[in-house]
Amino acid sequence: MRLSGRLKGLESGIFNDMEERKKKVEAGGLKVINLGVGTPDRPPAPHVIEALHRALDNRENYRYPLNGKPDLYRAVAGWYRRRFGVDLDPESEILVLMGSQDGLAHIAMAYLDQGDIALVPDPGYPIYAFGITLAGGEIYPLPLLKENNFLPLLDSIPEEVAQKARMMWVNYPNNPVAAVADREFYHKVVEFARKNDILVCHDVAYSELCYDGFKPMSFLEVEGAREVGIEFYSLSKTYNLAGCRIGFAVGNREVIGTLRRLKSNVDFGVFFAVQEAGIAALEGPQECVEENARAYQRRRDILVEGLAAAGWHMPKPKASMFVWAPIPGGYKTSMDFCTDMLERAGVLFIPGNAFGAMGEGYVRIGLVQEEDIMREAVERVAKALKQRSGL
Repeated sequence: MRLSGRLKGLESGIFNDMEERKKKVEAGGLKVINLGVGTPDRPPAPHVIEALHRALDNRENYRYPLNGKPDLYRAVAGWYRRRFGVDLDPESEILVLMGSQDGLAHIAMAYLDQGDIALVPDPGYPIYAFGITLAGGEIYPLPLLKENNFLPLLDSIPEEVAQKARMMWVNYPNNPVAAVADREFYHKVVEFARKNDILVCHDVAYSELCYDGFKPMSFLEVEGAREVGIEFYSLSKTYNLAGCRIGFAVGNREVIGTLRRLKSNVDFGVFFAVQEAGIAALEGPQECVEENARAYQRRRDILVEGLAAAGWHMPKPKASMFVWAPIPGGYKTSMDFCTDMLERAGVLFIPGNAFGAMGEGYVRIGLVQEEDIMREAVERVAKALKQRSGL
């Protein structure tokens, strides 16, 4: 059977290749420490699990959840007000999703026709490009470079491209480069979008994994942002609810309404019991969020400081669950380095070019193991680098 053209190239050869290489290494007897996966490994807070348990016993929760619980929409609005100082209308400016990736994958279908241009960060989270490809759009990459603090230079986009572009993806704190953005940058995004009639989609999934006192802001805090865009948020990282699949889109009411219309023809919404867990997470005690961030910060420090002592230097991110590290000297490509560390140390990293051409020369490291395992990974990598330097 012949596949549609839009499915060609959607699978990342690098991700598949790293998994196959991991299996071969483990078949040889070395247990691999996986720092490539971007999945939260910590459990939800007890009060969230308890809410889910109670909801599972309610037989009414097994109906089609077509419109979602009004209490959840009010909980989202309350959380945004407390966290960002942004007031949202629960009825028209919020849409609950089966995880933010659900919305990120579908939004392009609502606004792109065949051949329409979308502006996408490079390196960038793969779902942005995936959604554009499924919609038949064309990707115009926005390079994220160290010399620009991994922020796209909007002024460098050719005018003819900007005028034709229909959508633009922004993601801070960023995956994979772990960079952050400030109010000045978001102001530029709003003005750029206004000038060129572009829909901005901001992915803020990592806003609560922040360190050293830094607090990421919402795109919607900036004047005019709600006129040009929406924001996607996930409960996966903040509350360790990745498997429950719950998130939301907020912002421009016209865009939210359009996405709601599309989604109503695709699925039947989020399981009511999971919605109850979401309400408990958003309205319950937030000490679990703070402890979650502290846990990731400790892992970050173990990794960055430990590898610096071994001669491999990388910046400490202010937020996100990743470290974006330039590969050590002596390696030709990111893949060469990742292969060597996997085979020599049994530690799996993801080569940066898995996220776009501009990722070459870097690796993404996930802070997704407990502290003792992170220490072991550091020891293994340090030993492997020392061995190689002696060659």
